[in-house]
Amino acid sequence: MPVMLRTIETAVPSTILHQDQARDVFAAQPGLTRLGQRLVATSFDSAAIRTRYTAVDEMTLDSGSEDPVFFDSASGLLLSPSTKVRNALFAREAGALFVEAGRKALDATEGLGPEDVTHVVTVSCTGFYNPGPDYQLVRALGLAPSVQRYHLGFMGCYAAFPALRAAKLFCEADPDAVVLVVCAELCSLHVRTSNNPDTIMGSALFADGAAAAIVTAREDLPGGAAAFSLDHFETVLTPVGEDSMAWNIGDEGFEMVLGTYVPHIIDDHIVGALGPLLARDASLGGIEFKDIPHWGIHPGGRAILDRVEKRLGLSEAQLEPARRVLRDYGNMSSATVLFVLKDILDGGGEGRVCSMAFGPGLTVETSLMTLLPAHAWA
Repeated sequence: MPVMLRTIETAVPSTILHQDQARDVFAAQPGLTRLGQRLVATSFDSAAIRTRYTAVDEMTLDSGSEDPVFFDSASGLLLSPSTKVRNALFAREAGALFVEAGRKALDATEGLGPEDVTHVVTVSCTGFYNPGPDYQLVRALGLAPSVQRYHLGFMGCYAAFPALRAAKLFCEADPDAVVLVVCAELCSLHVRTSNNPDTIMGSALFADGAAAAIVTAREDLPGGAAAFSLDHFETVLTPVGEDSMAWNIGDEGFEMVLGTYVPHIIDDHIVGALGPLLARDASLGGIEFKDIPHWGIHPGGRAILDRVEKRLGLSEAQLEPARRVLRDYGNMSSATVLFVLKDILDGGGEGRVCSMAFGPGLTVETSLMTLLPAHAWA
């Protein structure tokens, strides 16, 4: 039996950010130049985002916090807490999202219970603490204390793919393995006011959320629900772009570098990045990209999706899952592509799926999967 991604479940914080309101707050910050104000308006309005979610509950106009740390709704000022303060909030809030997504994934997988999980892989690049989320999942979900635990930290938006690839390898090495993969990111902890175009772009795009997946090759479990077969993974580093996307730790939070040239780099190198992946399957030799039915693209931003669609000759429908996630949730770093894959999984259909995400380096992670519809496998 192939290694199957049987379930994807998601979780988001309760506080909603409306893009137009966030734009007005950022545009009204003191210290912005005229150019900075124009860049804020353009970046927020062109992001193709309607709503995002944040774990910072005071980041709304009506929060009325008496002792604000991140945002003073009375004055409309964005504040500048230290990295320590931001990371303390991550340690307090991220665990709840890890556990919620993980529990939902376990509950949604027929025939599996906490006692069946053999491996846990957690992913995040927006904070650190130890004992970490891998430990919390074992305790909160009642997993066996002997579960093997791994944490992938500070990799960025593409990190769900190394996590899924590791899960696949675990299952190939042990036919009885059941791997719980959970990505959770609190990107909104690190927003700040700035005249820097890269910082403004990050503030317009990034959000909070978590996604969990169950990966296994066990043959004794009930079939029937739609699932993905995990076929192949590949990693490619583009020859340029090392300075165009980066993630550094500063005194007032983590500092995102998201250069405006990134969509151009992806446009120039995406075909070459897909070559090694598609070469893994002889049946795809000579096939046009548009003939692969499903595309799970990490929505790093509207411009990236536009470039991918045009360069690969894809239809609007093939990019709709990614655009829908961007519109409703924003860019949640590593968790985002799992939201897109869940959209594809829940949407029905069948056939091959090509999925990819981009991150610091500039790194392109790709995966080839097969969407198996409900009751088509067991």
